[in-house]
Amino acid sequence: MHSGKFKEIIHLVIGLALFFVAGPCLASSPLSLEELMVKMQEAYDGTTDLKASFVQETLIQSVKKKQREEGIVYYKKPQQMFWDYTKPKAKKLIITASKAWFYIPQDNAVYVQEANKIFKSQLAVRFLSGIGKLRDDFNIAYVQQDQVVDKQGHYRLILRPKTADAGMDHLRMTVDGSTFQVLECSFTDTYGNDTRVQFRNIRINTKLPDRLFTFKAPPRADIFPMQ
Repeated sequence: MHSGKFKEIIHLVIGLALFFVAGPCLASSPLSLEELMVKMQEAYDGTTDLKASFVQETLIQSVKKKQREEGIVYYKKPQQMFWDYTKPKAKKLIITASKAWFYIPQDNAVYVQEANKIFKSQLAVRFLSGIGKLRDDFNIAYVQQDQVVDKQGHYRLILRPKTADAGMDHLRMTVDGSTFQVLECSFTDTYGNDTRVQFRNIRINTKLPDRLFTFKAPPRADIFPMQ
């Protein structure tokens, strides 16, 4: 039942891996696609850790139901992530280079998976290397070639996977035109489900402690190894 959540989180990992900040750099005219990717890669290279609030909305096509969840996400190089869901129900997902834990307090259940099962895809690894690597796996373009920035001065990108095994039809991103923060990403998976993740209150390089990404199962919690 909850194994699908790990697949869902992989898409969130993909979105987050591109979600880094450069210093303000107001351009006098819109950047070319190549220039924008260079700026975003530079931002990634200068980021060691990150914290942000997020809102995740998913439309599940099979039941025509929309889910909304909120929380705080933390990231620290290399390959340490913590998705702390707070609304409407508490959940915690911690991913390190070796293991991933998905804890559901209301069920007192912990789902454990080897991290190499999550990061086995070269696609995920490329995402974690920053946007400069993405052209190996995606065709990238502006959503509107004749208007690359919207009314707020944000860039809107669409990424289409070159192979059918990427788990998504396409990925869209809204990128702040002055800070190069990824403010929003959305994707449609192969089942037609639509997910949108919005990031706010972004803070980088605050020296997040490694202990934030450690997890110890609560007493009497049920432990379920995932394949």
